[in-house]
Amino acid sequence: MVISKLHIDKIERNLSLMQEFLSELRALSMMGEKDFLSDKRNPAAAESYLRRSLESIFDIGRHILAKTYGFKELEFKKIALELGEKGVVEKEYSRTLLKMAGYRNRMVHLYHEVSSPEIYSILKNHLSDIEQFIFQISLFIENYKKATAPKNI
Repeated sequence: MVISKLHIDKIERNLSLMQEFLSELRALSMMGEKDFLSDKRNPAAAESYLRRSLESIFDIGRHILAKTYGFKELEFKKIALELGEKGVVEKEYSRTLLKMAGYRNRMVHLYHEVSSPEIYSILKNHLSDIEQFIFQISLFIENYKKATAPKNI
């Protein structure tokens, strides 16, 4: 069901930004933990790139759900679940998105509880979660373009 056209260019710009953020996060992830933690700017930069990546994920998800399924105001955890339910992303992966939504909320509302070693652990163990989103949304966009392309008769 398509309510109105997706703004593909907007989604692709966000995906491109996410790739830039990931590049910075990967560079920080290459540091040893001691070096990473020795300069307080490293965790701050990583946290900023991570938060902006998560914000982009849920901005893209909200846009897709609003334009293709008519969803209105959705909180991040609901976006995560609905992306899986509607087949925008794999249902199994939507559980990962659910955790990411919870972590984004924690970063924004309980920021005083987010530690630098925790950020480092995410860099070392979870950047693939963001890469997976980029991959699955790129695939969704490719299929959307095919489905909405004018048919030659």
